[in-house]
Amino acid sequence: MSSSTLTTPLDSPGALPIAITLGDACGIGPEIIVRAFASGEANDCVVYGDAAWLARTARAMRFAPQSGGPVIVELGALAEWRDAPKGAMPVLPVVQLPADLPLGQVDARAGAAAFACIEAAANDALAGRVGAVVTAPIHKAALHAAGVEFPGHTEILQHIAGGAPVRMMLANAQLKTVLVTVHMALRQAIDAVTTDAVLQTLRIAHQAANAWGLARARIAVAGLNPHAGEDGLFGDEEARIIAPAIAQARREGIDASGPYPPDTVFMRARHDPPAHPGAFDIVVAMYHDQGLIPVKYLGVEQGVNVTLGLPFVRTSPDHGTAFDIAGKDQADPSSLIAAIRMARQLAAQSAPALQPNA
Repeated sequence: MSSSTLTTPLDSPGALPIAITLGDACGIGPEIIVRAFASGEANDCVVYGDAAWLARTARAMRFAPQSGGPVIVELGALAEWRDAPKGAMPVLPVVQLPADLPLGQVDARAGAAAFACIEAAANDALAGRVGAVVTAPIHKAALHAAGVEFPGHTEILQHIAGGAPVRMMLANAQLKTVLVTVHMALRQAIDAVTTDAVLQTLRIAHQAANAWGLARARIAVAGLNPHAGEDGLFGDEEARIIAPAIAQARREGIDASGPYPPDTVFMRARHDPPAHPGAFDIVVAMYHDQGLIPVKYLGVEQGVNVTLGLPFVRTSPDHGTAFDIAGKDQADPSSLIAAIRMARQLAAQSAPALQPNA
């Protein structure tokens, strides 16, 4: 990564843009992108996608410029984003979508286009040309139909970034959870909870928190079994696998504790001052649903998916493509807007930590 990467806050004259990827064009991604720009929350962003498709989406939503919709500007090169009119939507034409794509349906062409946009944005982030990447929702079946054999954004970005260990964090203003395992069957996830995997998760969460300015984040670790195993009555993974990882993390200076009963640790960590200051800064969960359900229960519209461990900031909305409402002008952009705000904040806070040899 170049020495200039992420060195400037994104609201300053020398700032880098935030890349927003189009997502699956058959879903609600284009709609929420249009709404985010119309709201004024994406003024420092560039969309990696297809300007014609976004213009068509805006027309279908009756978001013409004269009625408050953004002016859509197709860029000849990324560097031109600064020359776009204030309030415009700059679009880097990474793909050209066919006009007959069916909204609300799986289509391999949409899957291929979504992957191309992710790849282009990630490569620009690695090269220091954008300050962060925000990804609109993709559809796994469309990706697979296009021959892309990754289960999701996390694995795609990990591959593009060179295969370094990464972890998924789901966060809102009240709760941050980091997952030991992500997209796999529950039976496989249980086997994937190893001492090394838990310890690596703790290290990644600790390093990320340091980058955000939390020098000693309080990290709670959830147990795998009910009541965290109840002293071995309901399973021994806590004592045999999880506790040794916590002990090693503490020897490395990481403020990790647990394992705690999973049915109460998230409530203890909830940060909602002044009534709930939160006993922990981050909760490490053992598997996908264990960690994601508590955050989503607090409000899907404010949840943000963050990939930890990448050499650049990546966030995304906490929802999928919503094929059932695609094209019906019902999509809520709140989670995308939250993802843009968090990307902007983390990029500014993480600038020194993302430099070479930092």
